[in-house]
Amino acid sequence: MSAGKGDRKATLDAASWLFNVVTSVGIIIVNKSLMATHGFSFATTLTGLHFATTTLLTLVLKWLGYIQPSQLPLPELLKFVLFANFSIVGMNVSLMWNSVGFYQIAKLTMIPVSCFLEVVLDKVRYSRDTKLSITLVLLGVAVCTVTDVSVNAKGFIAASVAVWSTALQQYYVHHLQRKYSLSSFNLLGHTAPVQAASLLILGPFVDFWLTSKTVYAYDYHFVSVSLILISCTIAVGTNLSQFICIGRFTAVSFQVLGHMKTILVLILGFIFFGKEGLNHQVVLGMFIAIMGMIWYGNASSKPGGKERRSAPSKSQKKGTVSESSEVDDKV
Repeated sequence: MSAGKGDRKATLDAASWLFNVVTSVGIIIVNKSLMATHGFSFATTLTGLHFATTTLLTLVLKWLGYIQPSQLPLPELLKFVLFANFSIVGMNVSLMWNSVGFYQIAKLTMIPVSCFLEVVLDKVRYSRDTKLSITLVLLGVAVCTVTDVSVNAKGFIAASVAVWSTALQQYYVHHLQRKYSLSSFNLLGHTAPVQAASLLILGPFVDFWLTSKTVYAYDYHFVSVSLILISCTIAVGTNLSQFICIGRFTAVSFQVLGHMKTILVLILGFIFFGKEGLNHQVVLGMFIAIMGMIWYGNASSKPGGKERRSAPSKSQKKGTVSESSEVDDKV
C-alpha cells in the first residue's frame, strides 16, 4: 500500500516538474519571438495580462465548483503581492541596468538566499551532500551562462531587490499553502486578481520608464496579437505549475531543479539558431549542472538530507500539506 502511494507521489511529482518545464520553456520561446522579432518590449504590462488571464480561469473554475471557497488574510495577500510585483519589476530593471553576465550571477544567488530563508524562518538543516550538490549546480549553470561581468551601483541595487523579492515570493508560495491549507488554484485565486490589477495599472508607466515607449502606441497586428494571446494562455500553466511545484516541494528545490529549464533553453537555442549557441564551455557547464541536479535529488531525499530541526504540531502540518496536495492532484 505504502509502495503504491510512493509510486503515485513520484509520478505526480514528475508530472508537476514536466508541466512547469514545458510551460516555462514554451513561454520563453513565445515571448522571445514577440519581443525580439515583433518589438513588443512591454514586459511588465504583458505580465499583467498573464495574471488577468489566470484570474479569468480561476473565476470560471470557481463558478464550475472546481475551486472551493478559502480564506487568506488581507495582510498576507498584500505582503505576497508586494514581493511578487517587486520581483517582476526588479528583474526587468536588473536586466536593463546590468550586463548579461552579472544578471545571470544575480539569478544564481537566489538559491543561497532561498536556503537562508528556509534556515532562518523554517529552521531547515541541510546535509553536507545537499550543500555540495547545490554548489555543483550553481557552478555548472555559471559556466553555461556567465560571460561578461560588469557591475555598477544602481544595477547592483536593482539585482539585490530582484533576488530578495523573488526568493521571498517563492518562499511565501510554500508557506501560505501550508499555513492556510490552500491548493495551488486557491492561492492563485486570491493573488492573481490583485497582481493583475496592480500590474495593469502600473505596468504601462514602468514599461515607459524602462523603454521610453508607450504600450498604447505600439503597432498591433495579427501576428503580435496572436503571440500575446498564446503567451497569456501558456502563462496560466506557468503560474499554476510554479505554485504546484513549490507547494509540493520547496522554493530551494524549485530553484535547483528549475535550472533544467536554463539548459533546455540553451539546447533549443542551438537547435533553432545553429552551433553559435553551443560550444565546449556550454556543454561542460550543462554536464556539471545535470550531475549536480541528480546529486541534489538523491542527497535531499535521504534521511537528514534536508529536514526541519523543530517539529511542533507535526501531525497538523502533515495534514495541511496532504490536504492541499490532494486538491492539486485532483486538478
